[in-house]
Amino acid sequence: MTGDITAPPENQTPGLPPVSVVLVSPRNPLNIGAAARAMSNFGFFDLRLFEAYRPSVEEARSAVGASSVITQAREFPTLAAAIADATLVVGTHSLGPRAMQHRMVRLEQAAPEIRAHSGSVALLFGSEKYGLGNDHLSYCDFLVHIPTRAEHGSMNLGQAVAVALYELIRNDAPIARQEQPRAAQEQLQLFEERLLTVLEESGYARTPSTEEKVRRLIRRMDLEPHDVTVWQGMLRQILWKVRGGQPG
Repeated sequence: MTGDITAPPENQTPGLPPVSVVLVSPRNPLNIGAAARAMSNFGFFDLRLFEAYRPSVEEARSAVGASSVITQAREFPTLAAAIADATLVVGTHSLGPRAMQHRMVRLEQAAPEIRAHSGSVALLFGSEKYGLGNDHLSYCDFLVHIPTRAEHGSMNLGQAVAVALYELIRNDAPIARQEQPRAAQEQLQLFEERLLTVLEESGYARTPSTEEKVRRLIRRMDLEPHDVTVWQGMLRQILWKVRGGQPG
């Protein structure tokens, strides 16, 4: 099913913010199916796929007993499109030698923060072989990891989804909601593009590395919708000046 960000499936467990599970580059049909079943087990229905291996997706959808979660899963052309409506993006990552440039939180410590979020949440899970790459991580507000023994640090994709979602629902205590809304990813992406344009036209080299750094920087700012509007106005004025008064 082609991704339509304006028409998500029904909401999940009452008392939780809307949560989307985003699988990045999954290849094993058994893992895709297991992730979908775990979602159905715990009451989450919005499965989104980015760069999934299509034969595996079709095999998972056609499997006997396939849940409605996998049959209704939506595929997106870019990761940015898959998370456009989210106001909180949380990546999953195993501890390892890679230098982290994000806040890394144990799952049980992150769950209350996710449950308390007042907007839409996207949970990102990487491929079975490589996990989430640096470009994927640059979209995340913070990362969570599931404690495992050092000798066997990475988990099966379906298992990781199941453990993460169980942790989200296992505490039924009322959660105080955040008072201030966060800007949606779509709004942040427009801000990001405007800022990169200003930098580029002022002589700052635009490279993939620069784009990742700017993306991480913007998400660390924890902006509200009004904040982004103000920033966009300032950047428009700067761009107008850089272009010598020409419309931008």
